[in-house]
Amino acid sequence: MRRAVLVILDGLRRDLISEVNTPHLYAFSHRAEQFSAHRTVFPSCTRVVSASIATGCRPARHGLAGNTMVLTENGRLVRHDAGKPDFLQHKRDVTGRSLHVPTMAELLADEGGVVIFSNVSPGAAYAHDPDGFGHVYHRAGSFGPGRQPVTSGYELKIALDTEGESVMTDRFITRVVSARNCPALGVLWMGEPDASQHNFPLGSPEHLAILRSADAHAGRVIAAVEAMDDRHDILLMIGSDHGHQIVDKVIDIEAELVSAGLKNNMESDDVVVASNGTSVLIYMDPKVASRKSEIGFFLRASTWAGHVFTRSEFESVGIPLEEGPEFAVSMLSTEETNDYGVPGKGFTARRAGDKADILGAGQHGGMGIFEQMPFLMIAGQDFTPDSVRTSASCVIDIAPTIFAHLGKSLPSFDGKSLQHEIREE
Repeated sequence: MRRAVLVILDGLRRDLISEVNTPHLYAFSHRAEQFSAHRTVFPSCTRVVSASIATGCRPARHGLAGNTMVLTENGRLVRHDAGKPDFLQHKRDVTGRSLHVPTMAELLADEGGVVIFSNVSPGAAYAHDPDGFGHVYHRAGSFGPGRQPVTSGYELKIALDTEGESVMTDRFITRVVSARNCPALGVLWMGEPDASQHNFPLGSPEHLAILRSADAHAGRVIAAVEAMDDRHDILLMIGSDHGHQIVDKVIDIEAELVSAGLKNNMESDDVVVASNGTSVLIYMDPKVASRKSEIGFFLRASTWAGHVFTRSEFESVGIPLEEGPEFAVSMLSTEETNDYGVPGKGFTARRAGDKADILGAGQHGGMGIFEQMPFLMIAGQDFTPDSVRTSASCVIDIAPTIFAHLGKSLPSFDGKSLQHEIREE
């Protein structure tokens, strides 16, 4: 039986893969096909990318606009952290849908099923299967079909650290790779190196130690797959969801709008800013629609704004129009290097609440070169070992590639399958 194994090392940008820092991935790259022009979606945030990988669609189709996004509730704009465990269920209560298109977990429910192990935010983990068609194992709660809690003793009780990632990797190998009744698709989504990159300077000794640890976990999965008797029927995909930029300066965009007289005050809901790291979504109450042109002018004139998108441009970059913002901004980024020789600095939008970005550490969410630099390696039928694909690919291509391998008809994905015999040259 054909099956697929997908491993994601959250936040690992491809230019940081090397024989020294990630020896297992480096070795695997010579047994797999690499994708040197691989990109992610916008905003380049884990919760958004999780939904895009799960559905094969851009945010404009699946409806999860950002790590932070706004819903209209009782006629008011309400900002939400999409990483909360119950966010997608709340979104379904408010809008009628958790995601706007089916996930692979739903589409493969009767075709071998899907099992997900994830150590990122709860919202990002549950975006793979918000309506309970497969199995999702996460430290905030593990669920089977119907979103029923798994049997006591099978929960994923781990922390977001190296030890927790190791335990999760062992569980994944036992439950998915080596299992007698293996699923059609198994997903292992590691929280590292992303979690540590938000706290340590990129390229620092602390950061490089985390890279080596995450690489070792991936190496165990690679070895387990390659040791299986049915390894020739397994499609093994190893990659990341996005890259990282280096935080050079934090901009309080809400304060900027208040100072410019374009938002009533810091607590008002006439104009609501949803920070997504190095990008921001700006929502407007229809009652202040007259400010739209002035806000647009203000954003385009701001030195911290890299790209400013209006609703007429949303389709081209995949931003949801329905229940969507009026503006989306990718913050300014540069190719300047830090003290450790790692390039890619940029501005970050201050987050709501008590979450604070660390100057010199990593962040993502926008369209900067290095945050749009995830990696992808694929080993299996119809992929050429020790080769590099230079044509463009995207995270939305992962789902159709899995379906093509499984021999399933392709639903209405935004992405394309990457197998050689059906790809366009």
